[in-house]
Amino acid sequence: MTALDRALGAFYGLALGDALGMPTQSLSRDVIKARFGEIVDLQDAGPLQPIAANMPKGSITDDTEQAILVGQLLVEGKGRIEPSQLAQRLIEWEAEMQAKGSQDLLGPSTKRAIEMILAGHSPEEAGRYGTTNGAAMRITPVGIAANVADPLRFIDAVIQACQVTHNTTLGISSAAAVAAVISAGINGMELGQALSLGQQIAQQAQSHGHWVAGGKIASRISWARTISVDSDKAMLADLLYDVIGTSVASQESVVVSFALAQQVAIREMTAFESLCMAASLGGDTDTIAAILGAMLGACLGLESWPTAMIDKVKAVNDLQLEPLVKGLLALR
Repeated sequence: MTALDRALGAFYGLALGDALGMPTQSLSRDVIKARFGEIVDLQDAGPLQPIAANMPKGSITDDTEQAILVGQLLVEGKGRIEPSQLAQRLIEWEAEMQAKGSQDLLGPSTKRAIEMILAGHSPEEAGRYGTTNGAAMRITPVGIAANVADPLRFIDAVIQACQVTHNTTLGISSAAAVAAVISAGINGMELGQALSLGQQIAQQAQSHGHWVAGGKIASRISWARTISVDSDKAMLADLLYDVIGTSVASQESVVVSFALAQQVAIREMTAFESLCMAASLGGDTDTIAAILGAMLGACLGLESWPTAMIDKVKAVNDLQLEPLVKGLLALR
């Protein structure tokens, strides 16, 4: 399997997870069960979706769109992201969404940071309250472009992509964990080892950014990977939803993605089954599934995703990621 196949697996895995979770995002588990049962395929959002009302099946959301935005900045900057440029692109992106009448706008940490930038604060200061999963959801291109074999340089690349919106211990360490798994997968590392490396890089990265109170990402990932349910998927879903949590908080949603990836690593479920569970959990389903899809795709390759579904996501969103992914790999 080539690095290109793994990198495409990561970016299209992100898009597929995003699209599977699009109709269920911000809904409770009970509402999802009543409306959809279990997610096993791409679904239309329907009129009652609070963020993406009436979006057709296969539609992506901010998770994929902002990852593409970061990827484009990386290619333009030859591997470096200027924080002020990222802020400007995010402002432009939200303006486009508002012009379309979309409710899929910037998340709470990013919104607050952008408002601080517009008020004249520095990029370093603007991100000091960002603890949610926005940095982790758009970090995939950094994992493709930067090589985790050089951890210090790698963490610096992650910080560049996080600082303006998520310049906190939780924001940076969660994004670093996700990016490290993706980078390791592209290097050919098997899934279980890549998850361990992600945990290790999260530990190293947690010394960066403004300290904020909250369970440490590396410690929570370590615990979540020990969950054993003897193939009882209902019990697993209960633990993820009730104990770890599925909110936008990094120490919940990012950790759930790692817990599900571990279940794939120990062959309790397939990659696609894990995406479907993520999309069915409730809460920030599109982001959990997107992060999970990126990590799994990097380690297992593009062939781990159903071809017809990838084709549907490409067609619905006019999505052709190959040129961008090749540009990112060229920076590695």
